[in-house]
Amino acid sequence: MSITAERKHEVVQRFARSVGDTGSPEVQVAILTERISNLTEHFNVHGKDRHSRRGLLKLISTRRRLLDYLKGKDSSRYETLIKSLGLRK
Repeated sequence: MSITAERKHEVVQRFARSVGDTGSPEVQVAILTERISNLTEHFNVHGKDRHSRRGLLKLISTRRRLLDYLKGKDSSRYETLIKSLGLRK
């Protein structure tokens, strides 16, 4: 259910704004999106796992807050991020 170190490194490299950047909103949202997609796949098999569902809802709300922050800070970065992650239609 968790993200592997190799996959996390790939995500950080793809969305980092500079070398060694792990704390920018883009990187944080990308990592959360990866974790959310892993949990979503988990629920296809384990539909009655309520404890993990609570964790999923917390991850989604954290991602939503980060996206709101980024949208208020720089809307062009926000638009680029959601298009690259495929979050909106």
